[in-house]
Amino acid sequence: MIEQMCLSVQAFAPATPSPPGLSCPMTRIILHADLDAFYASVEQLDDPALRGRPVVVGGPPEARGVVAAASYEARAFGIRSAMPMSRAMRLCPDAVRVPPRFDRYGELSRAVMAIFRAHTPLIEPLSFDEAYLDVSAIASSAKDAERIGREIKRRVRDEVSLTVSIGGGTNKSIAKIASDMGKPDGLLIVPFGGEAAFLAPLPIRALWGVGPRTEQAMVRSGIRTIGDLAARSEGELSLLFGSRGPFLRDMARGVDERPIETSYERKSVGAETTFAHDLPDGPELRDELAHLAAEVERRMRHADVLAHTIAIKLRYAWFKTCTRQSSLKAPVASAATIEAVASQLLDGVVREGDRFRLLGIQCSKLVDASGSGQAPLWTADAD
Repeated sequence: MIEQMCLSVQAFAPATPSPPGLSCPMTRIILHADLDAFYASVEQLDDPALRGRPVVVGGPPEARGVVAAASYEARAFGIRSAMPMSRAMRLCPDAVRVPPRFDRYGELSRAVMAIFRAHTPLIEPLSFDEAYLDVSAIASSAKDAERIGREIKRRVRDEVSLTVSIGGGTNKSIAKIASDMGKPDGLLIVPFGGEAAFLAPLPIRALWGVGPRTEQAMVRSGIRTIGDLAARSEGELSLLFGSRGPFLRDMARGVDERPIETSYERKSVGAETTFAHDLPDGPELRDELAHLAAEVERRMRHADVLAHTIAIKLRYAWFKTCTRQSSLKAPVASAATIEAVASQLLDGVVREGDRFRLLGIQCSKLVDASGSGQAPLWTADAD
């Protein structure tokens, strides 16, 4: 399947290729590596009885839990991350639900990141299960990128017993889209110079930086594919989308100058709510937790950041305030993960008879995804 995937991208090669043997030393070569159904795959790895079965990772449906991850067997039933667990179990009553084990996920994530670091120190982790790699120093062609991608895939499979999908190209957005298209267990390298042709037929939602609201606005303006966006004038897009218009147009044409960022700066994003009446632990409190996690994700997406540390804040009926936090090795932003971590923290605090007047979630030690003012995330001697 990987051979077919690699061959299929030749249709996107530039109309006038460079003469044989001629390469440009300034061309960046970026890989995006994304472990397939990571949390669920780890559960299937550790428990052979789960292999081949629909597995969902997340909180219990009676506590308003959400799906943090779903195996490909579960996805066949329409189950997706961030879906309410109750709905997931209705879609597939035979699904096996397991609670998340972030310590174990972190352990295997570090093993995979060590494999990445064996090829390049220029790594930008995005979460436990995905990262950008700049391999420009050891590659000068798409063929080199494919070779490196194959070696990384082999080592992850042999040393960690997991599969990883890898996309590659001359910039981050191309690499990310390519890895998404190749899943699962894929390897897709976009030939240098063929970026715009590769992007043109794809739906506009596939482009980095286009969220649901921007997608709706573009569709209303007749922009349905990335090629439609690339064909619009800079002035027209500036009127429609302000300063982001020209940037999105460049992205649609395969131009993305964002560097690989290996560092972060400390910030925080959070949300909290004070209840109309004191709440005990139970479905209503857990539902509020889910709403807060979704709001925090929305704010983080708007700020273009990811979090290393997730904390909860509780204020009891008698006004005592309690906080608990958990730090993750790799940054995250999804509501499903934020809720799962916050739920574990809440489980460790609540006692029978407790009632609460306030609940909050705060994410800190953030990675600025736009890439400014950051301190190291991964170092050469990291475990």
